[in-house]
Amino acid sequence: MKRVLLSHGGGGEDTWRLIKEVFLRHLSNEYLNKLEDAALLEVDSKIAFTTDSFTVNPIFFKGGNIGKLAVAGTVNDLSVMGAKPIYMSLGFIIEEGFPYEELESIVISMKEEAQKSGVLVVAGDTKVVPRGNVDGLFISASGIGKVLYEGISCSNVKAGDVIIVSGGIGEHGACILAQREGIQMDVELESDCRSLWDLIEKIIKSGVEIHAMRDPTRGGLSAVLYEWAISSRVSFLIDEENIPIKEPVVGLCELLGLEPYHLACEGRVVIALPEKDAEKVLNVIRNHPDGEDARIIGKAIPVEGSPKVILRTFYGTHRVLDPPAGELLPRIC
Repeated sequence: MKRVLLSHGGGGEDTWRLIKEVFLRHLSNEYLNKLEDAALLEVDSKIAFTTDSFTVNPIFFKGGNIGKLAVAGTVNDLSVMGAKPIYMSLGFIIEEGFPYEELESIVISMKEEAQKSGVLVVAGDTKVVPRGNVDGLFISASGIGKVLYEGISCSNVKAGDVIIVSGGIGEHGACILAQREGIQMDVELESDCRSLWDLIEKIIKSGVEIHAMRDPTRGGLSAVLYEWAISSRVSFLIDEENIPIKEPVVGLCELLGLEPYHLACEGRVVIALPEKDAEKVLNVIRNHPDGEDARIIGKAIPVEGSPKVILRTFYGTHRVLDPPAGELLPRIC
């Protein structure tokens, strides 16, 4: 089996061969092909800019891999700010001995995911480190998006706003946890990893008023709601029976004593918007392949004391949802 060598990161012939055989072969475009020290780009509007790093373990998981996750994660961070993803850069830190075919498979999945939103990889970097100095492969990514809808902010949620979730929560976190720990379920868990731009673009084009959007990654739904509550000085009343959670996720959480609202998603969007637009947006989402399980889960309410997230339980009682604390699951993304 062909493997990545230290010489592939040395800047010589092996480096050029790796770039040509793997990266340019699958990510080719007019900007990347020039192989300059920086890509010269033009954007005719306000831009959104994001950066992230990806260290997920395992690198390959049910529903995706680290490459698909890197592209989808970057695309989604731009999309939830109302920005159309247009450009990306990628940095690869590869452990000596990493299988060459696995690296190419990851790059192919990145190409396929990038094509879904139209984002172009215009710059990149590759480093190879000695065996044992990194766990397989880490990827860093930055993205630029053209802002099409302004005013989206975690500090813009208003009392009375309705909260919508585009689909089942916790699926990525549950999938990674089960696969890492070798937990077998009756129904196999699969990550929700996917790019959200196509769905979010349709929401924006529907002409509704959007106050906040977020993809609930680390810390899950709970982290999003608490960030909004603190930034906007509101509380939330959430109907637990309306939160979409698939049975395998519920089963895993009951088995391990976890709070499903703390588990990460990598292909869902949470939206806060005026009640007058809620049903319209819900219909738009449900008519999209990635949103058929979308639900209205509750609303923002005036704050009393400190901001909090209150769950109306299945039994009609109320409990405060705790914010995520500590590191629930390292290397989730």
